[in-house]
Amino acid sequence: MSVLETRWHGRGGMGTVTSTELLARAAISQGIYSQSFPSFGPERRGAPVQAFLRISDEPIRIRTNVYEPDMVIIVDPLLMQTQDMTVGLKPGGKILINTTKSLEEMKKRFDNWQVAVVNAKKIALETIKLPITNTALMGAFVKFTGAVELSFVEEQIKERFGSKAGGNLEAMYRAIEEVQIG
Repeated sequence: MSVLETRWHGRGGMGTVTSTELLARAAISQGIYSQSFPSFGPERRGAPVQAFLRISDEPIRIRTNVYEPDMVIIVDPLLMQTQDMTVGLKPGGKILINTTKSLEEMKKRFDNWQVAVVNAKKIALETIKLPITNTALMGAFVKFTGAVELSFVEEQIKERFGSKAGGNLEAMYRAIEEVQIG
């Protein structure tokens, strides 16, 4: 695997930071190396945030933000209107987008990279009754990358959400089934 470096784009309160943290913990539980950390200032809920996730089968020595990611995850598609999500994205990299738009439309927009789409907001509203898309996107991430085994992600969701884990697990499973990978 070497190192998979990802950059997640979302807004405060959408679960962006939680996603990277839980995926990192799942990777570590699985016996591989990982780190996650957010990048934001004193922003409020709803302000743009970035979170970074590295997963590797070898120790990770780098301790900086991810400037040249292998993959970008777009948690809030509205950010695409004001930011270039592909800055630094490696040639042949991957983009996972929470969107209502079709795979074909997103492939045209991001024609230099492998694209996957999932309507994580719809899934979240139907499963956890909130527009918090993180667990759905975690499922799509697992399917798109294969970087972390599903059973370890399930454990982390159960530990983190306790009695609310059921809806979050359902969101993750639905995204695994519904994500469209180009």
